[in-house]
Amino acid sequence: MSAVAAKPILYSYFRSSCSWRVRIALALKGISYDLVPVNLVKDGGQQFSAEFKALNPMKQVPTLKIDGITLSQSLAIIHYLEETRPNPRLLPQDPKKRAQVRMIADHIASGIQPLQNLGILKQIGERKTEWAQNCIASGFQALEQILQHTAGCYCVGDEVSMADLCLVPQVANAERFKVDMGPYPTITRINKALLELEAFKVSHPCRQPDTPAELRA
Repeated sequence: MSAVAAKPILYSYFRSSCSWRVRIALALKGISYDLVPVNLVKDGGQQFSAEFKALNPMKQVPTLKIDGITLSQSLAIIHYLEETRPNPRLLPQDPKKRAQVRMIADHIASGIQPLQNLGILKQIGERKTEWAQNCIASGFQALEQILQHTAGCYCVGDEVSMADLCLVPQVANAERFKVDMGPYPTITRINKALLELEAFKVSHPCRQPDTPAELRA
């Protein structure tokens, strides 16, 4: 079988919000793939193994092997899927809406998630919950304001976009860190609507091959 025809392989961790973004994209676009779990906690973090480091020098998930190349960074992966498998579209055709989608995706992927990810929280130590709550709340205050101008059913208008793929995993993080979602009615409403969609259900952390039994749906 040629490298291009080989089935894609996704290296993922059930709880990784960045991996979840890619799992949603693959589900929406109907791309079948094999999943290789990389446990970020077990054995001191399987992402630090020499084998995985050779695959992704940043030692992070997700990593996707597809079409004979290996890609890391969730948004770069989603952009590639969008350019090679454009249906259904995750970036609007209208340039203004497309810019809004990218803005919201970056707001979450650059402005919120990295500040409360596993590596940072390890360094923060016992104040990690308070730290994560503050980082998420600060980002959500801005995001709520933005969405009041851009949202329809979803983050930008009425079509699911890359912005939504970033929103749902970030809300799950907020819930895990017990962030009060009361001040963010728009975020809450959009998140609820998205979780009704099949692609968001099948890709959910509670339904992954590496989900521990006690966290399974």
